[in-house]
Amino acid sequence: METLMAYVVGLLFTASIYMMLRRSIVKLVIGLIILSNAANLLIFVVAGLTRGAPPLIPEGASEIAGTVADPLPQALILTAIVIAFSVLAFAVVLIRRAYEVVGTDDLDQMKDTDT
Repeated sequence: METLMAYVVGLLFTASIYMMLRRSIVKLVIGLIILSNAANLLIFVVAGLTRGAPPLIPEGASEIAGTVADPLPQALILTAIVIAFSVLAFAVVLIRRAYEVVGTDDLDQMKDTDT
């Protein structure tokens, strides 16, 4: 299962790089979204896909008994989702403003923005 997930992560990274190298600025943003999802999935795969109970110590016990889920990758993913959403929102506003000023979404035609 982890080998399949490694291939999926590689495929997502490849697709995101390909999209970010396109001339359209909208495809650049789609590539950023795919890149953030690939990075989140990479953290999950590296941390190990283990299903278990929450990491809580029962009352009166000195240690956790049984299989537990690691909360650190979950916290990292949650933080990465929030950061990716804020970067996406900023990029969409920036692209909209650039399109209003320049009148095109082609990155090669956006070189001369002194209008």
